[in-house]
Amino acid sequence: MELGEITLLRPLWLLALPLVAGFGWWLMRQTRGLGSWTRAADPALLRALAVLGRVEAQASRLPLIAALGVAALAVLALAGPAMERRDSLSYRNLDGVVLVIDASDSVVEDARWPQALTMARFAVAGLGTRPGGAVVFAGDAYVATDLTVDHLQLGQTVSLIDAETVPNPGSRPERGLEMAAALMRGAGVVAGDVILLSDGAGLGPASLVQAEALAGQGARLSVISLGAGAAAETHAALGGGQVFGLGDTDALTAWLAEDGRTRLERQDYPLLFWKDQGRFLLLLALIPMLLLFRRQAA
Repeated sequence: MELGEITLLRPLWLLALPLVAGFGWWLMRQTRGLGSWTRAADPALLRALAVLGRVEAQASRLPLIAALGVAALAVLALAGPAMERRDSLSYRNLDGVVLVIDASDSVVEDARWPQALTMARFAVAGLGTRPGGAVVFAGDAYVATDLTVDHLQLGQTVSLIDAETVPNPGSRPERGLEMAAALMRGAGVVAGDVILLSDGAGLGPASLVQAEALAGQGARLSVISLGAGAAAETHAALGGGQVFGLGDTDALTAWLAEDGRTRLERQDYPLLFWKDQGRFLLLLALIPMLLLFRRQAA
């Protein structure tokens, strides 16, 4: 719940305010004059004490108002009024993107390879503040770039991938996905994206196992398809991602624009982005609380 620049992390606590108000109204009605003393004490004694100045004909409501103020401020504090952290970028490593690029002969010698590289560069351009990394694979997999916020370096590395990049013949996408998962675990990523660029060669039961493992650690697996067909759809569905064609540059960047922050806030990490100010309201509640300890003059 947002109120200008203030966001309430636990707005349901506000439902307690009407209860506090109702209880206060009831107490106000019960504390008129001398309250229950008029029923418990001898009226003549009360009159005598009043003449001596030992009792007040009308009891002060200030302590009750102070107690109700403390209760109201406590409820507001529990509602979690928060402001966005200015240093929230320091938590960006909880979210990241790893490009897993098939550098086997069947892909890099394809006439569509320049388009595939363009898609990869668009993915890098769409990272925003998110760290990105790259894994290349053919018959084996290698880390081309660790997770980094130096997107210029990452883009240059991606642009240089060619037929000589991976010396091992074949196409083992499961090894590339396994390495991407290890890369994200090592960086502490809990809500990332893995973008697999593939023509479908080698996609099968082993790579599906890795797609499921990625989803299990909070990463979405999407596929940039060079004709991967149903295999790409199956992997993206299992990994919670999407399939992008070679011309879907806008769709890819829009997909990456919903960064892991959105998913982190839906999980258990909202305080990484919002600074709860409720404790300051509790300090403010100490002021009316002091009135409850006010000494009466003799």
